[in-house]
Amino acid sequence: MKMNFDKLKEIIVEELGVEEDEVTLEASFADDLGADSLDLFELVMSIEDTFGVTIPNEELVNIKTVKSALDYIEANS
Repeated sequence: MKMNFDKLKEIIVEELGVEEDEVTLEASFADDLGADSLDLFELVMSIEDTFGVTIPNEELVNIKTVKSALDYIEANS
């Protein structure tokens, strides 16, 4: 999990242009990290490419925090 979290954090910092210390498990993509819908789309594409997972549109509504994204990656990769 630690390795996946570190890689996910790296992707989030790169895609959203936030500081690394802002990316915590509890951080909300929209509320805490300032991601809009286009940011989230690009972030999901990077996550899918990096971790070899596919995140269906119906699952996106459940992925609102860094922890929920990490949980999805852990369960599906």
